[in-house]
Amino acid sequence: MAKRKRTGWFASGEPWIWLNAAAVGISISAVLGLLLLIGSQGLSHFWPSDVEAVQLRADNASAAPLLGEWVGSETVSRQQFMEASPQAEIPHDEPLVERRLLKTGNRREAPPDFRWLDSHEIVSTTIPDDVIVIERTEWGNLYGRLVSVTLDNRVQEGEAAIDAFMAALERVETLRGSIVELEGGAIASVNSGLEKIRLERRAMQMSDEADPAREARIAARQAELDAIYQTAEAELRDAQAALRRDSAEIRISDGRIVTLNLADTVRAWYPNRMGVIDKIAHYGASLWIFLSDSPREANTEGGIFPAIFGTVMMVLLMSVLVTPFGVIAAVYLREYARQGAFVRLIRIAVNNLAGVPSIVYGVFGLGFFVYFVGGSIDQLFYPEALPAPTFGTPGLLWASLTLALLTVPVVIVSTEEGLTRIPRAVREGSLALGATKAETLFRIVLPMASPSILTGVILAIARAAGEVAPLMLVGVVKLAPTLPLDGEFPFLHLDRKFMHLGFHIYDVGFQSPNVEAARPLVYATALLLVLIILVLNLTAIMLRNRLEARYRSLEG
Repeated sequence: MAKRKRTGWFASGEPWIWLNAAAVGISISAVLGLLLLIGSQGLSHFWPSDVEAVQLRADNASAAPLLGEWVGSETVSRQQFMEASPQAEIPHDEPLVERRLLKTGNRREAPPDFRWLDSHEIVSTTIPDDVIVIERTEWGNLYGRLVSVTLDNRVQEGEAAIDAFMAALERVETLRGSIVELEGGAIASVNSGLEKIRLERRAMQMSDEADPAREARIAARQAELDAIYQTAEAELRDAQAALRRDSAEIRISDGRIVTLNLADTVRAWYPNRMGVIDKIAHYGASLWIFLSDSPREANTEGGIFPAIFGTVMMVLLMSVLVTPFGVIAAVYLREYARQGAFVRLIRIAVNNLAGVPSIVYGVFGLGFFVYFVGGSIDQLFYPEALPAPTFGTPGLLWASLTLALLTVPVVIVSTEEGLTRIPRAVREGSLALGATKAETLFRIVLPMASPSILTGVILAIARAAGEVAPLMLVGVVKLAPTLPLDGEFPFLHLDRKFMHLGFHIYDVGFQSPNVEAARPLVYATALLLVLIILVLNLTAIMLRNRLEARYRSLEG
C-alpha cells in the first residue's frame, strides 16, 4: 500500500515541482551571494579606514612603526607558512599562522605599498590622529605626517599648515579644472581646425586645383587659429606655472621627509580625526569620483566615467541598428515569406548564429566592417587623409555594428514568437474591415507583438553590455584620449575608439602592474556593470507588462 502511494506521488509530478523550486531557490541564492560578494569587496574600498601605526618586533627587518590601513587577512597552516617563508620563525605551539595585509602606500618612496605581516611579529598597534592620507595623481596614496607647507615662497608649520594645505588643494583643483578646460576647449578646437586646413590643402594638391581665392581664405583662417592658439597657450603656461608653485613636506613612517608638489595631489584627509558623518561624506565623494572621473595609474586609480560613457553610447547605437533589422527580418519570415524548406533553413541558420562564439563575430567585424567597408569609405570620401585611416580603423561604429550582428538572432526569434502568438482571426478581421495588409501589420500586428519585440531588444542590450571578446578587435581600447561625443562637429564621432566596462574589468584585473591596488576596483566595476544590466532587464519587464496589459483586450 505504501509502495502504491509512493508511486502515485511520483506520478503526480509533485517531486519535480519541488525540484524546480529548489533549483530556482539555489539560483536566486547564488545570484544574491555573487552580488553580495562583489558589493562588499568593491564598495568597502571607498570607506576611509583608520590609519594605524604598526610596531613590529625589534629583530624584524624594519624596527620603525609602519603606517597603513588593514585591507585583508588570511590563515595558513604551519607547513604552508614554512614552505613560503623558510627563514621565518614562528612559535612552536601554533598550528595555524595568521597573516594580515597592510596597505602602507608610499610606493615611490618605500615600496612595496602592500605588505603581508605575520600576526606574531606585530608587537602593538596605535591610531595616531596626526596621520594624513594624500591621494596623488601618480604612485598611489602617500601616508605620513604633515611637516610644513610652502605657499608663495612662505613656509608654514604646525596646525596652521593644515588649514593652509587644505585651502591650497582647493586652489590646485580649480587650476587643474582651468587647464582641462583650456586643453579640451580652445586648444582642442584650434588643433581640430588646423587639421581640417591641412586636409583641405592636401585635397587641393591631389586634385591639382589652383584657386588663389580659396588659398587666401585658408591662410586667413589659419592665421586666426594661430592667434587663438597663442593666447590659449599663454594662459595654459600661466596656469601650469601657478599649479606647480606650491609644495609640502611630509614625514613618512621611516623618518624621511618627502617633498610633495601640490600639483601632484588630488585630495587629502585625516582619517583618524574623522567622525562617522565625515566618513560618510568622504565615502560619497569617493564614489562620485569613481563614477565621474577619468582613470589614472594604468587604470588602477581614479574613476571609470569614460568606460561608462562608452558602454552606454555603444549600447544605444547598437540598439538603433539592431532593432529595425531584427524586426524587419522576423516580419518577413512570419508574415510575407512562403513557408517551406527554404524558410525553415533560414530559421535554422538564425538559431545557429545565436550559438556562434562572440570572438568569431569580432574577427568578421574586423575583416569586413573595418578593413573592407571602412577602407572603402576612406578611399572614396577621405583620400586626403590617407595613409592615416579615418573609418578604416576600429571605432565606435564598427563595434556597434558587430554587436548588432551578434544580437540580431535574439531579436528575430523573440519577434517571431510574438507574431506567432497573435490569433489569425485578428488579422482576418482587420482585412475584412477594409484595411490593407500593411495597415494591419503596422496598426494591429506590430503593436500587439511589441512586448515580445521589446523583450528581444532588451535581452540583446543586456548581452551586448557584457560582451568583451569581439570589442577588443573592433574599437575598445585601454584608455581613450577623448570621448566619442563632444562639442566639435559632427558632435558624435563614430570613428573614434572608446572604453568599455567589460574590457576595463579585464584590463584592470589581468593587466594591472599592481594587483592588490586593482582588486577592489575590479569588484566595484563589475558591480556597476551588473547593476546596469539588471536595470535594463527590470526596465524590460516593466515595459513589457505595461504593453501586455494595454493590448490584452485586443488579443481577447
